[in-house]
Amino acid sequence: MIKATVLTGDLYFGEGPRWHNDRLWFSDFYAHAVKSVGTDGKQRLELELADQPSGLGWLPDGRLLVVSMKEMKLLRQDSDGLAVHADLADFSTHLCNDMVVDKTGRAWVGNFGFDLDAQIEEKGVEQVLIDHPSTNLVRVDPDGTVCVASADMHFPNGMVVTPDGRTLIVAETLSMCLTAFTIEADGSLANRRVWAQLELCAPDGICIDEDNNVWVANAIAHECIHVAQGGEVLQRVETSQLCYACMLGGDDGRTLHMMTAPSSNKSEASSVAAGKIEVARVSVGRAGCP
Repeated sequence: MIKATVLTGDLYFGEGPRWHNDRLWFSDFYAHAVKSVGTDGKQRLELELADQPSGLGWLPDGRLLVVSMKEMKLLRQDSDGLAVHADLADFSTHLCNDMVVDKTGRAWVGNFGFDLDAQIEEKGVEQVLIDHPSTNLVRVDPDGTVCVASADMHFPNGMVVTPDGRTLIVAETLSMCLTAFTIEADGSLANRRVWAQLELCAPDGICIDEDNNVWVANAIAHECIHVAQGGEVLQRVETSQLCYACMLGGDDGRTLHMMTAPSSNKSEASSVAAGKIEVARVSVGRAGCP
C-alpha cells in the first residue's frame, strides 16, 4: 500500500477536484469558494459565491461551470460574472452535488436525494444503506436544457466519461458500486449495468486513467482504491483522513490528488478547517473526463 503525503491543508471540506491549466481546481463547501492549488502547495482563490459549491467543469469555450448545492442550480462564469446555466430544482432532491462535463459541454449532475446527515443521525449508517429514497441523475445540455438522464439512482456521486466518450461511470454511494451507462449520440443513457461492485467501500469522487481503470475515494475509510472493471482492487493508497474525492493530474497526469477530511457531517466539517489535499505518485496517467 502507498502512503499519501499532504500537499496543502486548511480546507473545510474539499470536493470536485479537477486538473485544469496546470493547477488542481476544487470546491471548498463551507468556505463558499472555488480554489486552486499548484504543485508547490500554494492555494489561490478563484471564485466566491453565496452558496456551497460542489461539482466543477468547463464548457468547450473555457467558461467555468459550478454546481450551486442548496440553490440546486448550475452556474456559469461569464466575463461579467456568474449566470444561471440551468435550474435543476425540478429534477433534483435536497442538495445537488458532483458533476462531470464531457468534451462537448454536456454535463451530468447528481444530488443527495434526501438529508443524509439527518437520516444517519436518526437511523444509523447501516439502516440508511438499506432504507433510503432513490433520486435522479440529471443531464444538462450545452444550451442549458435539463432532463432526467436516469431515475432510481442511489446517491449518484462522482462520475467519469471514458476516453472514447462512449461510457459514463457513476459512483452510487449508497449501493456501494460503480454503475455504467452507454452514452448515445444524442446524450441519452442506455444499457445500465454494474461496472464494479465494491466491498466495504462507499464510493464518493472518482477519476479514470489511461487503462480505463478507476480511482475511487472511499468515504468510509482512510483510502483511495484503484479498481478494474468487475471490481478487482488493483492498488490502495492510504490517506491520513477519510477520503472523499480524487483526481489525477500533474505534469504527466500521474499525481493522484485526494480530498480528505475528518468527517462529511456538516456540523463537524463546517466548524474547523481540518480538510487536506493529499497526493501520491501512481504509474498510469489521467484520461477521459474530468
